[in-house]
Parts: sequence; structure tokens; C-alpha cells
Amino acid sequence: MLNKKIAEKINEQVNKEFYSAYLYLDFANYYAAEGLDGFAHWYEIQAQEERDHAMMMRRYLIDNGIAVRFNALDKPDKTFSDTTAPLDAGYAHEQYVTSLINDIYAEAFALKDFKTMQFLDWFIKEQGEEEKNAEDLLRKMALFGKDAKGLYALNQELAARVYVPSQTGPAM
Repeated sequence: MLNKKIAEKINEQVNKEFYSAYLYLDFANYYAAEGLDGFAHWYEIQAQEERDHAMMMRRYLIDNGIAVRFNALDKPDKTFSDTTAPLDAGYAHEQYVTSLINDIYAEAFALKDFKTMQFLDWFIKEQGEEEKNAEDLLRKMALFGKDAKGLYALNQELAARVYVPSQTGPAM
């Protein structure tokens, strides 16, 4: 049986992962309205990945005899002044999610909950990749986004992204 505090933190994270999906769909809506369908597509896939993360954590709780509670999701409240703003917000959000995962891991470590630590190892690695991807996208936008042809090429690159469900993550 999971420690009550760990179970609560993971349950909170389930809801935060669903919020992340909701937030990224909002980014996709912004880019679709701006005519940048590649950027919209990229964030639609990000939303799918965040949903997957929530489902992995949900399954972990269920497999450990914990009833999962869903909370109402907050409405994303960002407004964007330009096409770089969602990328900035996305990078900041990934850093925030990393801090949340790290907090759960630290609590598991303090309680010597090795099973939860092992479960979270995948998420620690995943967050490193998520932050790198967000930072790389910002860097590319800074390099190419001000030039119409460069922005078009970047939009095309992002449109080619393919959703691949995790084959190595914790069981869903």
C-alpha cells in the first residue's frame, strides 16, 4: 500500500497532467487561429503525451489500491502577444512540471518508497526530454521565426511530427 502523502501527491499530479493536456490544446487553438497548422499539430501531440502521463499515473494509483479523484480543470488563462509567447509559456510550464515530479520523488526518497521512486524514474527522464524539446523549439523560433520562409519551413517541420505512444514508460 502506498503512503497516504505519496498517493495524494501522485493523484494531484494526475490532475496536473490532464491540465497540461488542456493547456497545450489551448496553445494548438492559438496556432490554428494564426494559420500555423504545424505548430498547432505539434501541440496537439504534446497534449496527447500529457494525457498519457496522467493515465500512467492513474494506473499506478489503481494498481496500488488507491482510488483516483479527478478535480475540475482550470481554464487556461494565457493570452499571447505573438507567436513566440506560447513557446515561452510551454517551456516555463515544462520546468514547472519537472519541479512537481521532483517534489514527489523527493518525498518518496524521504519515505524510502523505492517502488514509487522506480516508477518516477521514467518521468524524471521524460521531463528532461520535454524541457529540451521546448527549449529547442524556442531556439529554432528565435533563429527562423522572424523570416517568413524560415517560419514556413519550421511550421512544415512541426507538421511532420508523429505521435508515438510510449513503449518504455510505466504500464498504462
